[in-house]
Amino acid sequence: MCASENARLRNPPEERFAPPSLFVNLDTLATVLRREHNAGERGHRQQTVFKHGNVTVALFAFDRFSHLPEHVAQGIVTMHVLKGWMKITAGDTEHELKAGQILVLAAGVRHALKAEEESEVLVSVYLGA
Repeated sequence: MCASENARLRNPPEERFAPPSLFVNLDTLATVLRREHNAGERGHRQQTVFKHGNVTVALFAFDRFSHLPEHVAQGIVTMHVLKGWMKITAGDTEHELKAGQILVLAAGVRHALKAEEESEVLVSVYLGA
């Protein structure tokens, strides 16, 4: 692997999450994510916005018709659609969420996401009891 293939796209987490307060402009972050050369094999990009202890917050930028296959988180999950239209399957139920809507899942619920149009989703996972 050449050095350019090994280069980090972002500063290491210990640098990004060190300050006592963290301001994030999600519109700017989404623009930066969409400019990244590789969208990943499923057509989405993501960046962890914040991670500390049991809490993780990440921004996902989906291309139209891209997806995340079914998976499970061991904590409570919130999915807040900031832009676009997402179909989220949670257990046996399909939810259609548009900008300004949020879905909260209990720990252990299997779920999958599909973007019906270019979309941005802020996902939070809380692993606490």
